[in-house]
Amino acid sequence: MSGGTISRYLLVRLVPLLALALSGCVNYTSTPDPTLSARDKDWLALAPKAQVDPEYGRYLVDDPTGQPPGTIVVNTKTHFLYYVLPKHKAIRYGIATGRGAYGWTGTATVGRKEVWPHWMPPADMVQRWPHLEPTAAAGGLPGGPENPLGARALYLFQGNKDTLYRIHGTNEPDKIGQDVSSGCIRMRNIDAIDLYNRVKLGTKVIVE
Repeated sequence: MSGGTISRYLLVRLVPLLALALSGCVNYTSTPDPTLSARDKDWLALAPKAQVDPEYGRYLVDDPTGQPPGTIVVNTKTHFLYYVLPKHKAIRYGIATGRGAYGWTGTATVGRKEVWPHWMPPADMVQRWPHLEPTAAAGGLPGGPENPLGARALYLFQGNKDTLYRIHGTNEPDKIGQDVSSGCIRMRNIDAIDLYNRVKLGTKVIVE
């Protein structure tokens, strides 16, 4: 490879990385990476796959929220979820959010955490989509690669009351970056696992 060819190669490879660094946005894949069980590995291999726009990947960014470390902030307009870190940094995850009237905003806390959670469609969802009646009548859907809650779920509470809204994985990763869900906040399964591993019960969640 000639000197000119090498220079052009380096320019093509390094300029995008430099642009990301200068913008304060760096691809974030370092520790703590998700600790995957044998079941995680098996079921993630079976879960639906899709190419997600790189914009909605997981990144370490300058914190735009101004909230204390350990807070989750969901920006439904930009389809980003931020987990605030010390030193004015945050982890930014791409998400899918609720369509129009089904969206929810407010402040809550994480009142429950589940691994490969069971899913029971709420009564109002069954009313909107009658095809879910058999699922509800059967007692819901057990955890697994086809479950719409995906690999992990954080249940949002206000006081002792379950809001019925969740932050969870998804079996439709191609919808990340869109307004598609019935109101809950969807993440790529691998991102839901990463967030689950960081978050404690009682964590403050702001959805705006």
